[in-house]
Amino acid sequence: MEIEEAILRAKKNDQKAFNFLLDTFWDNVYGFQLKRTHNENDAEDITIQTFSKAFDKINSFDEKYAFKTWLITISKNIHIDLLRKEKNSITQVISKDDRDIFQVLDETPSAEDKLITEQHLAKLLRDIKKLKPHYQEVINLRYFQELSYKEISEELKEPMSNIKVKLLRAKKLLAEIIRKK
Repeated sequence: MEIEEAILRAKKNDQKAFNFLLDTFWDNVYGFQLKRTHNENDAEDITIQTFSKAFDKINSFDEKYAFKTWLITISKNIHIDLLRKEKNSITQVISKDDRDIFQVLDETPSAEDKLITEQHLAKLLRDIKKLKPHYQEVINLRYFQELSYKEISEELKEPMSNIKVKLLRAKKLLAEIIRKK
């Protein structure tokens, strides 16, 4: 399958085309993010988010441009957004007399925050149980047991590309279940 054909087929929601594009460009996007983040887990997470966003917006892709460039641009923007969120949540700078004093924001959850989190977690677990068992399993291994894609691949005895696609599908299905409420 050629890249142009895969893009056309992906625009028609052909799952094999999505798999082909993921396999073809995963290393490019992941390598790009690894150089930026210097962290394998962050690079993997951003890469997954990149493909998720790209596949959601595949119909907006303009064939005049290179698909790889489009993916890298999406990836770069996701990373920049994450850095902005991180910067805003970690510290505030208070300037007094030409000295910068960093005030770390107190992120210790209050009793109310803990209660809300527990309620949200209970709802999330109920929503996860609505997924097919193989999707529940990859969500559990990735987010609750915090295994890497490689570890999940070894645990389930499946190729890593299958794990990535399953996790991508599981997250999309879970998001749909949550949105319907």
